[in-house]
Amino acid sequence: MEEIVGEYLVGIDVGGTFTDFVSYDRESKTIKVWKNPSTPRDPNDGILNGLSRYEDSSEIKNVRLGTTIATNAILERKGATVGYITTQGFRDVPFIQRGQRINHYDMTWVKPKPLAKRRHCYEINERILPDGTIQTSLDVEGLKTLAQQIKENQEIEALAVNLLFSYVRPDHERQAKEILEKELPNIPISISYDVLPKWKEYERASTTIADAYIKPVVRKQMDTIRARFNENGITDHVAIIKSNGGEMTTDAAAQSPIQMTVSGPTGGVIAGKQIARLAGVDHLVTFDMGGTSTDCSTVVNGNESFTTDFDIEFGIPIQIPMIDIRTIGAGGGSIAWIDKGGMLRVGPESAGAEPGPACYGNGGKRPAVTDANVVLGRISPENFLGGDMKLDKTAAIDAVKSVADELGRGIEDTALAIVQIANNNMVGALRSVLVERGLDPRDFTLLAFGGAGPLHVNDLMIDAGIPSGIVPNYPGQFSAFGFIMTDARVDVQRTVQMTSKSFDNSRASEILNELVTSGISELKAQGYTKNIEAHRSVEARYLGQNYELEVDINFDVFDEKTTEDMYQAFHNLHKARFGFNIPGESIDIITIKSTVVSLTEKPELALIEESDGKSVKELSTRAVIFEDGTHDTPIYGRSNLKSGDKITGPAIIEEAASVTVVRPNEKVKVDQYGNLLIGKLAKG
Repeated sequence: MEEIVGEYLVGIDVGGTFTDFVSYDRESKTIKVWKNPSTPRDPNDGILNGLSRYEDSSEIKNVRLGTTIATNAILERKGATVGYITTQGFRDVPFIQRGQRINHYDMTWVKPKPLAKRRHCYEINERILPDGTIQTSLDVEGLKTLAQQIKENQEIEALAVNLLFSYVRPDHERQAKEILEKELPNIPISISYDVLPKWKEYERASTTIADAYIKPVVRKQMDTIRARFNENGITDHVAIIKSNGGEMTTDAAAQSPIQMTVSGPTGGVIAGKQIARLAGVDHLVTFDMGGTSTDCSTVVNGNESFTTDFDIEFGIPIQIPMIDIRTIGAGGGSIAWIDKGGMLRVGPESAGAEPGPACYGNGGKRPAVTDANVVLGRISPENFLGGDMKLDKTAAIDAVKSVADELGRGIEDTALAIVQIANNNMVGALRSVLVERGLDPRDFTLLAFGGAGPLHVNDLMIDAGIPSGIVPNYPGQFSAFGFIMTDARVDVQRTVQMTSKSFDNSRASEILNELVTSGISELKAQGYTKNIEAHRSVEARYLGQNYELEVDINFDVFDEKTTEDMYQAFHNLHKARFGFNIPGESIDIITIKSTVVSLTEKPELALIEESDGKSVKELSTRAVIFEDGTHDTPIYGRSNLKSGDKITGPAIIEEAASVTVVRPNEKVKVDQYGNLLIGKLAKG
């Protein structure tokens, strides 16, 4: 195994099967990527095994880690026993939930269980009114008695405090936290004003409970990470990737673990943003296709898309700011099957890593999308994962044949149908982040990564009406690549509930200033003191609407002019999103938000060798099946391509962790950084 010597910035993406590593050498400006098997029992073992490539681990100066610790703890229900404390009369809010159903016609459906049990939900006597007036003071003695009960019970491992209208006035929550910390010094406490100072009781309760639920697990893991890294000489900055695509220290992650709930998939979007800038592309749709699922998101006008409307699973909302990523159950491992009506279906069931697709030779018998691509000649059995893994083409053929026989069709026709159906599923995901938001696919470029993304990029461009595509360098480790491009980021927000008919400029300006100051202070407390920027926005809606739009604002003070500019920006955004607006209609300003960013070191991407203008030399040829028939297709090695090289399809471009399939007559051009430009971009 090659040892690495130098001074490094390292991105690590811990997955279920593999842990991906991207290493950037500050001195030579070079990047190296590799994979190591993950170690689910203790993820730190897989991380340190991968870092053993370094000759001297003390030369690792910055580690940025994406992890599924928080996500898995919630999904697997392996978090802490949470005590929930709320205002008298409201203990059942987490159980009443909302009226939505995952299936309106399924009479057997049962609401998801909250992360806290009802017997662990407690009420205290206090009341703050919607305008911030204290109607009933906090019952201090009652809270102390409750704390003693919790102590004697010995079941509770974490506490979530969510008092009515605390987002308007947090006095009682802060007082309660202070008392509980004294009475129960060994129990971590989450209060809604710190986690989500925002209206909607159930969403705020659910998010605060989730933060408390994972806090002991994450704290333990962060302590272990720091200790294991220190033992191995890695003592410099170690950061955790947040759901919003920023980074935070391990201490901050332990204090606010809910911020890292969706950590891994954000890396691809962050890296995509940088690729878009380098390629001169304003609008980008990202497409991350792995073995089990596919993640899609957008970069519009050079900026990521964010949301707070997220359920970790249906009915369990977690409304922290995060990059808006849509996930579907479609990947290289998605299984093809025949439904009761005799129709061919693909997914959502996946072959997973064990046994995997039939071609893996691990006992799988049912055909997966990967098997279909092997049958079609798009994946070479001899060059999978750069030749490190040999595939069983015979097993792939037998698996596809089992479905083909049932359909009464040929094996190759069936394999092509499997790929087409999988593509159609993924087009649906692309449209959910484009058309459903009023975005025109013709204005976008498709960035495909993940191990399976480049296999399907050209097909999806055609099917979704997207004129250009990009396959970046290191597509199989692209999320980890994005981690070395992150900034430190803090999102702060506060519900204000004002209308355009009676907007309080002075109060709004005061809150905006407090949010910016708070965000800057939080960053500095984590040690991020340089290159700090503050961005501002509001969430607004027309009177009577139930969902808000986020409107960017570029001012510090609300006055007659800036407020009018904000209203006009909302009208424009509403028309762009929904096709209409209502000038003159009253606008509700629900939430004021601030995002404070500390710009961190970014890798300087090296330019690749320029082409001599001659035709690109192919490695070999093989028969590959497309919709219009079988083509004798040139095979190229991506590592051999140079800046300015042009290829006309059909073509297969192979690399260690992925394969790019180019349809007949489609154009490909290699840019100066080594990215593959497909379609319209290749002609420019």
